[in-house]
Amino acid sequence: MEQVNGDTLAAARKVVAVHINYPSRAAQRGRTPAQPSYFLKPSSSLSLSGNAVERPAGCELLGYEGEIALIIGKAARRIGIDDAWSHVAAVTASNDLGVYDLRWADKGSNLRSKGGDGFTPVGPALIPADAVDPARLRIRTWHNGQLVQDDTTEDLLFPFARLVADLSQLLTLEEGDIILTGTPAGASVAKPGDVLEVEVSAGGLTTGRLVTRVEEGTTPFADFGAGPKVDDLQREEAYGSREAAGLPALQETESGAAVAPSLSPGLKTKLESVATATLSSQLRKRGLNNVSIDGLQSTRPDRRVVGLARTLRYVPNREDLFKTHGGGFNAQKRAIDSVNEGEILVMEARGEKGTGTVGDILALRAQVRGAAAIITDGGVRDYTAVAGLDMPTYFANPHPAVLGRRHIPWDTDITIACGGATVQPGDIIVADSDGILVIPPAIAEELVEDCITQEQEETFIFEMVKQGNSVDGLYPMNAEWQARYKAWEAGQAND
Repeated sequence: MEQVNGDTLAAARKVVAVHINYPSRAAQRGRTPAQPSYFLKPSSSLSLSGNAVERPAGCELLGYEGEIALIIGKAARRIGIDDAWSHVAAVTASNDLGVYDLRWADKGSNLRSKGGDGFTPVGPALIPADAVDPARLRIRTWHNGQLVQDDTTEDLLFPFARLVADLSQLLTLEEGDIILTGTPAGASVAKPGDVLEVEVSAGGLTTGRLVTRVEEGTTPFADFGAGPKVDDLQREEAYGSREAAGLPALQETESGAAVAPSLSPGLKTKLESVATATLSSQLRKRGLNNVSIDGLQSTRPDRRVVGLARTLRYVPNREDLFKTHGGGFNAQKRAIDSVNEGEILVMEARGEKGTGTVGDILALRAQVRGAAAIITDGGVRDYTAVAGLDMPTYFANPHPAVLGRRHIPWDTDITIACGGATVQPGDIIVADSDGILVIPPAIAEELVEDCITQEQEETFIFEMVKQGNSVDGLYPMNAEWQARYKAWEAGQAND
């Protein structure tokens, strides 16, 4: 079969891409369009198999989408669906790459987010259109050797002939033009060092694997244009789901609406104002005795930390599984690279002290992303550097060994055990020099109000003891002392 080459790319005066076309992708996005919609990619974005693509400097989300590309063989203008396929010369594999970091600035055009140099690799071989049934094609994508997309064109929302005919109603499709026909579910995010492969096949015919290697860009964006910016919505869409992006699962309100776990500024301030000792006693009154993460020390024992939990679980090392889960952008790196402002990353290391679970570079990355703290019931590497960070890290002990000695990073944002306590994503973590507590979000407001009241009472008791009063009848307060406390409290309010 003929190979895609420089002449193929030079012949493409325009590249037209379809937004959503596979039912699996529509289900993932939560919307099924009634009509196809399109965007243009510049022909300068085209690239050959084997070439590298650059994730621009400062960007986080380089999305990949394996697609089937149609190569127009003869001009098409106002043609019908029945005649449309005869205007297609060949099909090949393509990868519709783009940086979600710039979607905010494109206002739907996708020009900068999907128009970068090398963002549309195609090839390596051309399958003649007249040799295949367009409804019997198969598209597959591999990410670092793992199959992540596998679908067929049997039940497309908009069959290929309809796309060609539809586009021709308003613009002339010219010989050499390329149409990207949509991506199935499974599209996700690639990191520098990753290898992406896409293949289109039909019966015994195949394009071969379109190979693209991802490199890290080094040239920053100029300050006179839009720069990269991402939020959790873009992360969710880039990875395909909140879970794949390492984001906490949405919770339902009483009305049934889905919302992300949150910690209001007011609640956070109140929790920061009370000691874990007070919180512990109020939790105990509610029957919650097993909510403390025990046996850890802190790099910043002077700090009081409040934040929502994100979770990471390590499993015992098994050499064959470490080969598949220990390297690359593993669960540990995904957790660190997705922790958000004010969140606390809690790690389950089974109390295993014989290796590190986080070191200086990943701890620094968490701090740069705004994490409030890292908590692990395992070891910490590069202790001096980690202890020098402003962000507190709670840990069992220093240890110089790397993960592969005892651990495999396995899951993120699931229920875990850390320091003898169960922790779920979205739980509220409060830590100070007395210890670390896990607070169920549903009771946090009521709990902290009772803690504030308790601490006011204890301030009064402390003053009374300081004045020489016996603790008998005062701690806890009997009716007489309760009356005196009410009078003292009223006086404090009037001051």
